[in-house]
Amino acid sequence: MGLKVCRLREETHCRWDAFVEGCPEATFFHRSGWKTVLERAFGHQTHYLYAEQDGEIQGLLPLAEVKSLLFGHTLASLPFCVYGGIIANSEAVRTALRNAACELAKQLNVDALELRNTQASGQEWPTKQLYATFRKAIDGDPDVNMKAIPRKQRAVVRKGIKAGLVSEADPGWQRLYRIYSESVRNLGTPVFSAHYFKILREVFADDCEVLMITHQGQDIAGVMSFYFKDQVLPYYGGSVAQARTLKGNDFMYWELLRDAGQRGIRIFDFGRSKEGTGPYSFKKNWGFAPEALSYEYFLVKAKAMPDINPLNPKYRFFVNSWKKLPLPVANLIGPILSKSLG
Repeated sequence: MGLKVCRLREETHCRWDAFVEGCPEATFFHRSGWKTVLERAFGHQTHYLYAEQDGEIQGLLPLAEVKSLLFGHTLASLPFCVYGGIIANSEAVRTALRNAACELAKQLNVDALELRNTQASGQEWPTKQLYATFRKAIDGDPDVNMKAIPRKQRAVVRKGIKAGLVSEADPGWQRLYRIYSESVRNLGTPVFSAHYFKILREVFADDCEVLMITHQGQDIAGVMSFYFKDQVLPYYGGSVAQARTLKGNDFMYWELLRDAGQRGIRIFDFGRSKEGTGPYSFKKNWGFAPEALSYEYFLVKAKAMPDINPLNPKYRFFVNSWKKLPLPVANLIGPILSKSLG
């Protein structure tokens, strides 16, 4: 039987995830659970493609469609995820999936198809290298991990420890959401819905954990992390103003790193950040080296790559205004806008 491209169905989820588990270039965001999350949390149409030969999956490409009057119409792999794109066993499979995605983009008449690759594909498509990712090997010994942190940052972590901060796993998502929603409002960013956080916990279960940091019994910081193979990915984090003085964020990421190492996790993935921003510098201070991400675009209706990010000057007024909104108002309006940002 020849190579054919198929659509993911309910009965093929297990086969899809088995391929993801065995593929070295797969990421947490290639898991089929994201299809459920994107559909239930945001109502987006998904198009999960896989290539099959002789009854065996040889490669796959998760895609989701985001339509917005304000931000345009895109087909992406994958919205709300830092990584995506094609994973495959051969170049022939890669080509088949890429061609199928381009045809689908034309059929849907989107502005552009976006593939959030970790590495350049060599297709000479328009490429945005706005983001870098930060990944580093960690050890099972906390002392080894502490000594691997550069001296200045290590001193900051120790200040958090001396401040009497406490870390604790939380089985829910509500405590984190209260902290997170305030934190992103202060950054001028529309918050995701609480429903999204609830669904993430439900869909990914034990592979999605929340760590809370408290001071004298009060929540000051929290982070939701994803676990995949031998990796941990702190993904949605936030803190209140008091955490800055107490070094709450530094303590939080140290506690996550320390615990992950002792549990046998060997890669700490600090996620993506934009060059020239505070988070970018923060991660470098921890001794993580930036690795450029290649987000590639196949343009259909658009004449240029989309540029929807807070650093774009045309969104500066919006960002500054959002920071001034009362928190209840920001939490009411934010989910309506954020579902289209991707």
